[in-house]
Amino acid sequence: MRPRSVHVRLPMAVAAALALACLAISPASAAGTTLAMDCQATPPIGSAQKFDLSAGVDATAPDTVAAGGALSVRLATEPMTVPGSVGGYTVKSIKNITLKAPVPSNATVTGARLTGGSGIGSGTPAVSVSGGEIVMSVPGPISGGQTFTLPVLDLDLTAGVSGTAIETRLSGSSYSSPGLTFTASVPILFVTVSVPTSCYPSPNPVLTSTAVD
Repeated sequence: MRPRSVHVRLPMAVAAALALACLAISPASAAGTTLAMDCQATPPIGSAQKFDLSAGVDATAPDTVAAGGALSVRLATEPMTVPGSVGGYTVKSIKNITLKAPVPSNATVTGARLTGGSGIGSGTPAVSVSGGEIVMSVPGPISGGQTFTLPVLDLDLTAGVSGTAIETRLSGSSYSSPGLTFTASVPILFVTVSVPTSCYPSPNPVLTSTAVD
């Protein structure tokens, strides 16, 4: 019994760790802002695994807006690819992708909507505003080896008082307060291991800045 237990559990832990340690979903092009994400995967067996992830974002907003005026901000992530296999183990899919951004200070959100997106699976993406955060949810699943593009997020804002810029950036400051989360599915022997992953931007650059006159 003991040799059997070692034989089954160690590959499961190693595969989960390898899959997530190398699941650095990289931008397919270098345009826009490249965000460096500090991530931690928590496999059901074994210790948490830390890794880096990079994600490209094209962000647009007006340079200036009048106090009390309306403005629009667009955040678009660049195409990304999920590895099909890592270290000899198959990455079946990723799912339940959640990307968060704080509501910009000195602004009020009047509308938020998603458009486009490709290769993101059968689930329906959604966006909501809650607790001072704008939350994009993409159920997936997105298969291993698949190149995909998340939906474009368009925000309608009303500017606050003059003198304070309206800045957009991603949420996240730690593994327990992440800006990006997802779950990877890794089949090992006769079971599929689900590996939750939490990421936050480090550093966390400003994506857009609009001066309020």
